Amino acid sequence: MLRTVFCRKYRQDMEGLEAPPFPGPKGREIYDNTSKKAWQEWLSHQTMLINEKHLNMLEPSSRAYLSTQMSKFLNGEACDGVAGYVPPEAQKDKN
Repeated sequence: MLRTVFCRKYRQDMEGLEAPPFPGPKGREIYDNTSKKAWQEWLSHQTMLINEKHLNMLEPSSRAYLSTQMSKFLNGEACDGVAGYVPPEAQKDKN
């Protein structure tokens, strides 16, 4: 049986995560309020930010930056992107 949550990013009931993404209160909060779709999108966006902004995850400032961006993204707020990035769906529209 699928678990549903009211996704704070999409503002609708959607399929939830199977388990908290990490331990502790923050992981539980994400588990309770984030859809599987939003979390997968965040993981892709996070990877792009780490790679394109050359973040060193050993540095506290990089981890704090990524945490802030994650909160914004999952809350449906404007967050940082990568200059010049064109999503694959937008590339298909141009063809």
